[in-house]
Order: sequence, then structure tokens, then C-alpha cells
Amino acid sequence: MKLTLGFSPCPNDTFIFDALIHDKIDTEGLTFDVSFDDVETLNQKAMHGELDITKLSFHAFAYVIEKYALLNAGSALGFGVGPLLICKNENFERINQQLKFENCQLTTAIPGKYTTANFLLGVAYPQLTNKREMVFSEIENSLLNEEIDLGLIIHENRFTYQDKGLHKVVDLGTYWEKLTGCAIPLGGIVINRKLSLEIQQKVNRLIRKSVEYAFANPKSGIKFIRQHAQEMDEAVMYKHIELYVNKYSIDLGEEGKKAIDNLFEKAIKNEIIPAFKQNLYVA
Repeated sequence: MKLTLGFSPCPNDTFIFDALIHDKIDTEGLTFDVSFDDVETLNQKAMHGELDITKLSFHAFAYVIEKYALLNAGSALGFGVGPLLICKNENFERINQQLKFENCQLTTAIPGKYTTANFLLGVAYPQLTNKREMVFSEIENSLLNEEIDLGLIIHENRFTYQDKGLHKVVDLGTYWEKLTGCAIPLGGIVINRKLSLEIQQKVNRLIRKSVEYAFANPKSGIKFIRQHAQEMDEAVMYKHIELYVNKYSIDLGEEGKKAIDNLFEKAIKNEIIPAFKQNLYVA
């Protein structure tokens, strides 16, 4: 049986899925037609139910719960992994002052309307309503060219922004951790509810095995990871992986589910997402 699978070209995702799609584990009769897309493109594909299995942000998940259920394996949660709100070095003092006002008119680039990063921004800085959606890799250059005032960065950019003359305004992951005491849920792997429960559980089992294989053989997928990591050097690639792939990627467990449930409760309370009745998780 062939299933469509979407995930990002970022090192954490390629690390997780390498063994699954390259026959390094027994896939129990399943094969996969893979799409590589940035997180917001994956979010949009999920909105239209285009893929059988896909990575998506937890913010976007709230809008596709009728179509998809969350797998226990493959998620990105953790401490110290949140998105960063940044600005150009020389503008930091001015921007920091302006953020104190409710009628703040600063222009903020976000990596997508339905990203978890944008959800956290809405919780921390509800006054930042003048937002511009951009592909995450374009945000830093737009800041340097002063096309925007603030940028919300995710993925590998959090390791390199300082080298480009950019300044951290706030780490939204740290903000979330202080607010809730929970790990920050960034993205998960969901599966179409139209597939049988047997297939859903099999896919979850295979992704878990793929993550476990990657942990046991961390250099096995280096060629594949580097191929999609573009200009990132190997040290940054593995720093990225260490930050985003952890015990929650093997299995959410009760602790991971508590963090996700907390995220959705606060999002509904703040009217950032609509209320829902469906169970989030694959049985």
C-alpha cells in the first residue's frame, strides 16, 4: 500500500524519516510517496486534505482535526526550542520601547498564519497585529533591508541570526515555558482519519521505529540530511537535530500530551482557534 507523506527539508524531519523512506527498517508492506515542503505549505495542504500523513504545526492542527488525528511518534516538542522574535541590532532600543504600547504599528514578518510560532506571538504580543507572511528563510534579509521591523524566526535560523547583525527581542519558547511549565509543542505528525485504525497504528509504529533507528545510527542519514539542509554546515545540522528530536519524538507520553492539551486550551480561551470536540490522538 502506498501512502502520501509530507514533511519539511529541515534536519529534524529528514533525521526522523530517513530510515522509514529509505528501507532501513521493515515498513510492513507500506511505501511512501514523499513531498518536501516548508511548514506553512504543509499546513495549507493539510487544510485541503491532500496528504495521507503530514507534518504540520500544532496551530494548524486545530483547523484540520476533523480530517486528521495526531500520531504519538514524530512530534517536535521540547524546552529551549521556541521561535525567536528578532530585529536589526541598531533598531532594538526603539522597537523595545514601541512594544510597550497597545497601538503598536510595528510590521512583523511571520513564517505563516497557522504556524505555532504565530500562535505564541499572539499570546505574548497581542498588540502586534500588523503582520506579513513570509517563507521563514526570507525573514532575516527582509529585516536587514528594513522592509519590516520585527521577524519571527524558526528552524535553523535561530542558530545563525546573530552572525547577520540581528538582535533577539524575546524567545517565545522561554516565554511559554515560564507561563505554563510545559514543553513547547511546535509540530506534529498527523494521519488522515479516513485510513483504517490498523493503518494509522502501523504508521505510528513505523515512525517510532524510524526515530529509534536514527538515534541508534545518528550518522546513517547524513547524506540525505545534508542534501536537504542547503547551506547549513554539519555542526549546525546536528545542533538543530539535538534541539528538536528527543523523547517526545519517539512517543508523546502523558507529559507530551499534557503540553499539547495545554496549548489548545489556552488557544481556545484566547479565541485564537475554534473550539472542537474531536479526540486529538490516534487511538
